[in-house]
Amino acid sequence: MAEFPEGSAAPMDGGADAVERAAEAALRPKRLDEFVGQPVVRDQLSLVIEAARNRGTPPDHVLLSGPPGLGKTTLAMIIAHESSGALRLTSGPAIQHAGDLAAILSSLQEHDVLFIDEIHRLARPAEEMLYLAMEDFRVDVVVGKGPGATSIPLTLPPFTVVGATTRAGLLPAPLRDRFGLTAHLEFYSAADLEQVLRRSAGLLQADLGADAASELASRSRGTPRIANRLLRRVQDFAQVRGTGALDLAAAHGALEVFEVDRLGLDRLDRAVLRALCERFAGRPVGLSTLATTVGEEPETVETVAEPFLVREGLVIRTPRGRQATAAAYSHLGLEAPPSDVLFS
Repeated sequence: MAEFPEGSAAPMDGGADAVERAAEAALRPKRLDEFVGQPVVRDQLSLVIEAARNRGTPPDHVLLSGPPGLGKTTLAMIIAHESSGALRLTSGPAIQHAGDLAAILSSLQEHDVLFIDEIHRLARPAEEMLYLAMEDFRVDVVVGKGPGATSIPLTLPPFTVVGATTRAGLLPAPLRDRFGLTAHLEFYSAADLEQVLRRSAGLLQADLGADAASELASRSRGTPRIANRLLRRVQDFAQVRGTGALDLAAAHGALEVFEVDRLGLDRLDRAVLRALCERFAGRPVGLSTLATTVGEEPETVETVAEPFLVREGLVIRTPRGRQATAAAYSHLGLEAPPSDVLFS
């Protein structure tokens, strides 16, 4: 677990991925009024935070669901900042035992925000301990083993749990019911992504052309994280191979180098489509088989590639598996099988 005061970003490990994550963290908004898009969620959070501030209590527990890259971690940081508390970061897979969670909970201070990413992957014993902590602000710590074990109740200061999940359907109902606010983040419109890009360009002290901003927004898959990543790649291209200006020519050059096509599909997306269209000739394919074919983990295909491909009408999910649509064939420049074969 990590602790960061007032919504600051986590220090990262070394390596290229660490540099990427640090760059992303520097572009995160720190206050709710700086957060672009998601108007319904922003309005709901504003009401919850303001009411809690007036009462002098921490905000109610919040569950954020939605595809990766839409701002769940950023909103957790904002909640901590607006509540004048420290942000504690952990994840469901990192908490394997109830004792792991007990150690985290016992270190919390009043008004702290505990952010649990991938909360649907909490181990069952830890999940049951979290029920009591969220509802009554206490945990029962078991000391000893066997018949001589004793349970010692430990009172916790009032705090806020912010859970994040990309798969809300896997969250047990008893845990979901303990959140006072359940908010779902939607994909961003191109107009909202242009605002995100202009704000990020300002923080990077880069002059982003209007045409370039529009082009990047249209290829960012409705996801701010991807928009910011593409912006940095365009900045790299402009500095190394361009004139230094973040104009449309630099945007096109960078997008070509990094293999992002006109719909925003990248290497993995196109690999999924080609496997469905060419390898399996339009027949339904199971997730595990599809993931093995493209050389990725099933969860990566399901949570990273599939949501956008389904949203764009390129892939459909059927009881028999994933299947490419006629639009997928058209995008790849392939001739689609007859409809009676494609959807037989």
